[in-house]
Amino acid sequence: MPNTLQDMIKHKLDQNGWSYGDAARRSGISRSTVHHLATSARLAQMPQQSTLEGLAKGLGIPLAPLQRAAARAAGVNLYLEDAPESSDPEVEILIASVHKLSPTDRRHVAALVESLLRADSTG
Repeated sequence: MPNTLQDMIKHKLDQNGWSYGDAARRSGISRSTVHHLATSARLAQMPQQSTLEGLAKGLGIPLAPLQRAAARAAGVNLYLEDAPESSDPEVEILIASVHKLSPTDRRHVAALVESLLRADSTG
């Protein structure tokens, strides 16, 4: 069953008559990455922010919906869901601080959060 990320990418490719290679050149990411994101029903992990930014720019899709779709495909519950701003200052600080981390550190934080969420759902 296709996911929203697949649908978004395939729609833009079909709409513009682009191949995976065309999308990759426009996005500044590899053809294999575009193909993987467009054909994988479930992603093993959340794509890197730079990958999503390039893909959004290359396909002409706003970044936030693409991030939400990628998060859903990776099984990650992002704060980006159309939720109102949090009144919890700790949450606001965490969200704001994530953008200051290196890509490697963001992946570590994402893995930790996913692990914590899985532990909460099983226990």
